[in-house]
Amino acid sequence: MKLRGRGWNGLAAIATYALLSGVMAACSAAADKNGKVKTMELTSSAFKEGETIPAKYTCDARDVSPPLAWQGTPSNAKSLALIAEDPDAPSGTWVHWVLYDLPATVTELPEDVAKTQHIPQGATQGLNDFKHLGYGGPCPPRGRPHRYFFKIYALDTLLDLKPGATKREVERAMANHVLAQGQLMGQYGRK
Repeated sequence: MKLRGRGWNGLAAIATYALLSGVMAACSAAADKNGKVKTMELTSSAFKEGETIPAKYTCDARDVSPPLAWQGTPSNAKSLALIAEDPDAPSGTWVHWVLYDLPATVTELPEDVAKTQHIPQGATQGLNDFKHLGYGGPCPPRGRPHRYFFKIYALDTLLDLKPGATKREVERAMANHVLAQGQLMGQYGRK
């Protein structure tokens, strides 16, 4: 907004601009409270969006989870959940990782998260489609690369599910509790 002069008109313009800015901010905040989901940024130091996931994080090598970091968790979040999946699997979407009840104050997971019921960062792990707890890396059939989506969710509650919950159970418990979410997609193919 361009202001002309320093007199009453200039002050009125400043006051009007400040009032409109406040109204817009209030409307934005109200929209968030009324169900608008915010966006979080999810990244990895191992690969960038759309890039190839290094073999180290797949069944062709060590099969350890990649390091992940995120920002943008809303201040009113109570917990985080993470789901990793491959929508290109021949049998339909294949779940590679289910993790929930991670404290909302946590902003990263290191490489090689333990494949146990609970992890040191405070989360509980669910069952992947390999029928194991924790992370199971990309392991597509030979041919065209598959896409792997890592998705983070900020929730307004703890899910309080037992260890070994499935993706479906976690999604059902998360319904109407997601405040913000983000995702990172990597690719992996086998020749």
